[in-house]
Amino acid sequence: MGGERVGLRELSRRAVREEITEAATALFVERGFEATTVDDIAAAVGMSQRSVFRYFATKEEIVLGHFALVVDDMPAALRARPAGEPVWTSLRRVFDVLVARGEAPEHRQRMAPVHRMVFGTPALLAGYLQKLQRTQDAVVAALSERAASAGAPYAPDDPAPRALAAAAFGCLVAAQHSWIASGGKGSLAGALDRAMATVGPRG
Repeated sequence: MGGERVGLRELSRRAVREEITEAATALFVERGFEATTVDDIAAAVGMSQRSVFRYFATKEEIVLGHFALVVDDMPAALRARPAGEPVWTSLRRVFDVLVARGEAPEHRQRMAPVHRMVFGTPALLAGYLQKLQRTQDAVVAALSERAASAGAPYAPDDPAPRALAAAAFGCLVAAQHSWIASGGKGSLAGALDRAMATVGPRG
């Protein structure tokens, strides 16, 4: 029962974070990042500023929450892939959690403006890349677990899992830049496919 209560509490917390993030994103797109205050966000969700800060330490974190809700799911998405699937294919499929959110009807119109805001604001971009690095480290751990489970563990000094993860996440960022350059009119999934095909295994 205790574990169930913790699980429900975490789901509830995630739902509130999602609500704050969605309301904040609408305000940021409408007014701009600098012109939107935490008080504005709090008012939009019917909370006090203090309550908002229980879920996000800074205004920057609220913007990045748009990505955090999905990038945190990437290691689990990798673990869910078939054990015999080529690693590069699995890594491409991991990014579908981000693509799916961006293509959802309720997010589609905001995704491109949010990307432009994050990639065009140094403090936000730094925070986003830090979060991606933490997620990439978790993906490396998942790749190592997968190799060990298959009976072919990586040696401690083998650069392969980090090289693969770094290349894949580099392709993700390259695809996001490409998608922003298209004005959000192209397909993020298509940009990812092109980026990963550029550096992926041949033949």
